[in-house]
Amino acid sequence: MTEYSFSKEILLRFYEEDSDLFRLLWGHSLQVAELAYRIARHFDGADLRFVQEAALLHDIGVIHTHAPSICCVGTEPYMRHGVIGAEMLRGLGMPRHALVCERHTGCGLTREDVIAGNLPLPHDRDFMPVSLEEQIICYADKFFSKSKPEGIKSLESVRRATAKFGDVQMARFEAMHARFGAYLND
Repeated sequence: MTEYSFSKEILLRFYEEDSDLFRLLWGHSLQVAELAYRIARHFDGADLRFVQEAALLHDIGVIHTHAPSICCVGTEPYMRHGVIGAEMLRGLGMPRHALVCERHTGCGLTREDVIAGNLPLPHDRDFMPVSLEEQIICYADKFFSKSKPEGIKSLESVRRATAKFGDVQMARFEAMHARFGAYLND
């Protein structure tokens, strides 16, 4: 993947390369990028370079969140890492990459989901992956954990984790899996 250096340079504007958080984030992002690329190459018209870049940057906003178990010592709720990352990337003139940050949480969140759950996100819009590339990255992200970075999760494990968030999230995951699951082991 030639986009490693581009995306790493972007991350290093905000992270210390020798920090535990950067190592954890970079390892997770590499895993997501590799799976997303493997899936995306099966779809005509998928922007493979963008998939690599955006997958490597999708969690850039975690630096400002509070999740000590994964080395995040900021003050914002972890749920906000996507919108924070989107703001960071928009500030760098990367609006398309910003959308991936904003739209990868869970299996996507509608405005109604945000309001009903009183989630710490803007209540004025949806956070659903729209483009093919956004959907692929969102799906690939479900198979890797920052807290347990040892490897790809099993489909059963992803389903169990998703089911904890209710039937709507489960249905969204199953729709993504129906579209992309054939390429998980490719």
